[in-house]
Amino acid sequence: MKRRIAREKALQSLFQIDVSQLERDEAIGHVLEEGEERDSFLIQLVEGTIEHLEDIDSIIREHLENWSFDRIGNIDRSVLRIAVYEMKYLEEIPINVTFNEAIDLAKIFGGDESGRFVNAVLSKISKTIQ
Repeated sequence: MKRRIAREKALQSLFQIDVSQLERDEAIGHVLEEGEERDSFLIQLVEGTIEHLEDIDSIIREHLENWSFDRIGNIDRSVLRIAVYEMKYLEEIPINVTFNEAIDLAKIFGGDESGRFVNAVLSKISKTIQ
């Protein structure tokens, strides 16, 4: 599975966990096609994001301007969580790759302003993580 597809499936899994309170394995199982195997990068994104959720959410909260964490849409929140996880814990992935992937995910799955919103928040976060 290509990393872009793994990120899409991680987003869908984290969305289900966030909204429906599903267990990780069940959420991942829901997003896989019939016969499709679990990808290690997909599992790493989902499990790593959940494992570090408090820290990730705290980082996001600290970098919001004129916006409360609770007002962030479920998709945007999940996109930001994956991106912050990658930026902070997966040093082998260049930050610009994480940025581009997160913005693309937000544009595809989020609302009209999601790409801009995610870009703005990640820009602020990246200055403190680098």
